Formats: sequence, structure tokens, C-alpha cells
Amino acid sequence: MSDYRAPVKEMRFVMDELAGFKELEQIPGFEEASADLADAILDEAAKFAGEVLAPLNRVGDKEGCKLTAKGVTTPPGWKEAYASFCKAGWNGISSPAEFGGQGLPDTLGIAVKEMVCSANLSFSLGSLLTTGAVEALLTCASDELKAIYLEKMIAGEWTGTMNLTEPQAGSDLALIRSRAEPQDDGSYRVFGQKIFITYGDHDMTDNIVHLVLARLPDAPAGVKGISMFLVPKFLVNADGSLGARNDAHCVSIEHKLGIHASPTCVMAYGDNGGAVGYLLGKPNRGLEYMFIMMNEARLGVGLQGIAIGERAYQQALAYARERKQGRDAVTGEALVTIDKHPDIRRMLMLMKSRVEACRAMAYYTSGLLDRAHATSEPDEKQRNLYLAEFMIPIVKGGGTEMGIEVTSLGIQIHGGMGFIEETGAAQHWRDSRITTIYEGTTGIQANDLLFRKLMRDQGATAKLVFGEVYATVKALSDSSRPELQAIGQRLGHALNAWIGATKWLEGNAKTGLSGVLTAAVPYLHLAVTVCGGWFMGKAALAAAVYIDRGEGDLTFYRTKIATAHFYADQMLPQAGAYAETVMAGDAALADIGDEVF
Repeated sequence: MSDYRAPVKEMRFVMDELAGFKELEQIPGFEEASADLADAILDEAAKFAGEVLAPLNRVGDKEGCKLTAKGVTTPPGWKEAYASFCKAGWNGISSPAEFGGQGLPDTLGIAVKEMVCSANLSFSLGSLLTTGAVEALLTCASDELKAIYLEKMIAGEWTGTMNLTEPQAGSDLALIRSRAEPQDDGSYRVFGQKIFITYGDHDMTDNIVHLVLARLPDAPAGVKGISMFLVPKFLVNADGSLGARNDAHCVSIEHKLGIHASPTCVMAYGDNGGAVGYLLGKPNRGLEYMFIMMNEARLGVGLQGIAIGERAYQQALAYARERKQGRDAVTGEALVTIDKHPDIRRMLMLMKSRVEACRAMAYYTSGLLDRAHATSEPDEKQRNLYLAEFMIPIVKGGGTEMGIEVTSLGIQIHGGMGFIEETGAAQHWRDSRITTIYEGTTGIQANDLLFRKLMRDQGATAKLVFGEVYATVKALSDSSRPELQAIGQRLGHALNAWIGATKWLEGNAKTGLSGVLTAAVPYLHLAVTVCGGWFMGKAALAAAVYIDRGEGDLTFYRTKIATAHFYADQMLPQAGAYAETVMAGDAALADIGDEVF
């Protein structure tokens, strides 16, 4: 497996030119987010990811986690790496300073998170869930619970989990059966079993804070009767020290296709009298609160697809530059490195351009969240928040689907050696495969985009996005550079396809629900494709400004334009096909009976 080197220059370009990091320093609360600080943080994070976490990636894949009588043990080196991770402050980089975090913008924090995910996806999952749990506690926990748990979790001394589904429920949380019984002291006793709990148990910290969905005795049926409870592995004494072991136990860990070093646990609550838990927020609003954590997690999982795609691209490129095979089709030179072959170059550029497009979408979304959290102006806050929420299913669905396809291309570039585990190319694909499933499948993301984001404001947010894309089309078309004009033409056609498909969905949402649901995933792919072209176009425009001025790394900027042009030619034409698929609805299924299946 090749070394990992964080693409710091690319990250800074996206942060500054596409996500608006340069302007954040002017926003109250982000005054310390200077360019110099960002450079120092990214350089240190890149060193940590490359030197500490990346070498453990293969170790974790081979060794995995083990369930012993004392609980789950992580692979060799894990505990030491986690201690170093926390000591350096990486766990709380974007968390509030009030509770011991660094309080830095998500636009900077997301770059650090990407490095950690690229270097070692299994390792990164523990901090991802902890960050989400912190967001949920900040929103709905009592001041007393915040005082007890937040500082420890932000420091990484304690980790957090989210406990949603159960064996009979899957993605339909209306079917969960876990229950919580109120006690005289204000606490609750929690009973039930939860599955697929990432880092539900491990040996890296001395406490784990579980956020558990369960029903109160008088809860209404369905999702409206779900509450959320904080259930610690160890109870906490009044002085902050750890007390008795709680009745919350990992009873098995899953043997998985990938992410072997991330323990996926079956958790049992209340087998010995009931697990002590504490209600978070108001009764029967647990799913609402959990979605706060879920949105954080979905953006993080989209980033995982991007990160593993970057790692696979770096490895494929390194292999292609070394592996000699065949003749150069143009020059006739014998035994050339395979990066000279046109089809290998095509695959490498698909990997590179798609990773860069999805990275830009994710960083842009983080920038929107930074602005939504920082402003006190209600209209501006809602605009930024709605735009971010519109983008999250696009980032999650698009980033993860891209990650699978890009890691598969990485195997293809390796040829037969890609199918051999020792090269490490297969691990990237195996690790990435879960990302389209957890935190909501691609189908769930597509439905979220349609029904929760597109239609909640009668398409107003979508129209804002369309307007932004059109502004980029116009800027590209008005350029004096033929290559930018060509990108603008492709993007304009793709935008028209997206608008047409959106109008079709809006017109059929009430009368043709089956067709709309059939079209949901193709519509998501359409949105991802066009948004990718939008940001690649913006990147090309920004790069052209530096080239015209003769400033900076001109080779880097010329490469940005070439990559954007490639994306426009190779990816944007697919928008029209996706739009046609959307508007076909379920016509292709209309005459198919159950006997076909």
C-alpha cells in the first residue's frame, strides 16, 4: 500500500476559493481563523495523518477488532495513536471553546477530518460519531449533563455513539422496541438491543457515551413516540469520577467486508436490571434530536467517500507511474509505464476530477454551516442553513457513490494486482462499500433531497442553487478563454437538464408518487453531476484569475482548468441521460409484474 500525502495545496485552494474560508476571519467568532493558522494546522495534521495513522491502516485491516471477556480490543497501535490524536487537540478542532474545543470553523476542520479519513478510515469513525454526539448534546442536553459529559467528549477522553436501529427495524425506526422506564430519581432504566453500533465498545477510552433511541411507557406509536437517552458505559459520580459499570454491554461484533478495525457492535441494554439513562430534551422528540447528529454524520460520511477516493487515486497514480507494460500507442516506444496509455490516463482523470468535484461540494457545505452558526440575522441564517441542508444529501449520496466507483477504478488500474490483497487497492474498495449504506442509504438520501429539502419550501432553495449555477455558467461563457467557454456550454446544458427534471418532479409529486420515488436516485445522481460541474467551473474561473495575474503556482492552476475541462466533457453529458431517466418515472416498471422477480 502506498504512502498517503495529504493534498494540502488542493485543500487550501478549495477552502479559500470555493468555501469562502478567506472571508471567515471577518465574521465575529472566527477572528482567529487566519491564513497563517490554517497553514500551520493543515501542515501538522498532514504530518500526523501520514506518519501516525496511515501506517496503521493495513495493520487494522489485517488484525481487526476482537471481543474478549473484558470487552472489545482494538488492533496494535490503536490506543497509542488515539492518545496522540487527542493530545494534539484534533478531536475538538471545531467544537466550542466553552467546553474545551478549539472553536475553529468547520471549513478548516473538514480538511483535517478528510486527512484522518484518508489515512485510516476505520480509525476516523470513532471521532466522527463522537463529534455528532457532541452536536446533539449541545442542542438538547440539560446544563447538568453538558457539564458532566461535554468537556470529556470534546477532549476525546470519552467517545460517543448513536444507537438507532434494531434487528426488526432496519431503516424503519417506527418499528424500534427499546423502552425506557422512569425512575423516582429522575433517571430512566433502558431495555433493548441495538445493532450496527460503530465503536459501541473499545479499549481506547475509559468511558463511552451512548445516545439511545427508546420509547417511554406512554409514548404514541410510530416515530412520534421516540425519545433519546444518554446511557454511559460507566456511571459518573458527583465529583466527575467514574462509578459503577452500567448495564450496557457489547454482546457481539460483526465480521464485515471492510473497515475491520472499526468495531461494529450489537449492544444489549438492561439484561441485568436495566441500563441507567438520562432523557435528552423533551419526551417523544428523540428522532428530531437524533437528526441533528445524523446531519453531522451524513456530511462526515460523504467526506469519507471523498477521502477514500483520494487515497485510492494516490495509490493508483503511484502504481501507474511505476508499472511498465506495452507500447506507447502514439510514439511506439516499447515497455512504457502504464500512465502513458490513454485508457489509464482516462481512468486516472476520472478519479482525480470526481474526487475534486465532491471535495468542493463538501467544503462549500461546511462553509454554509459556518455562516449559519455565526450570523445573528434570521434571514441570512435560514438561507445558509437551508442551502447546507439541501447540499447534505448531495454530498453524502454523491461522495459515497463516487468513492465506491473511484476505488473500483483504482483496482482496475492495478490490473490483476489490484485483486491481490497485498497491494492494498482492494482494501480501499472494501472500506468504501459501507459508506453508501450507513447513516442512510443512497435511496434514503435521494428521498431526503426530494421530500425534505426540495419540496419543503416549494423549491425556493433549489431555485437559489440554480441561480448560483447559472451565474457560474454566465461567467464561464463571458470569459475570453475558449476552454472556459467550453466548460460553460456543457454546464449550461446540464443545468437545463436539472431544471427540467425538477419541474417534472414537482408536477408529479402529488399525482404520480410511484414514478417520483422511482426517479429519486437518478435525480440525486443528476444533482451530484451538475453540482460537481458547478464547482469545477468555479475552480477553473478562480484558477484563470491567478494565471492572468501571473501569481502563484501556475502549473497547479493550469491543471485545475484542465481537470475542470475534463469533468465537463466526460461527466456533464451524463446529466441529460439522468434527466431522461427521471422523467420516465416508473414507466419502465409499469408492465412488470411480481413474477418477473
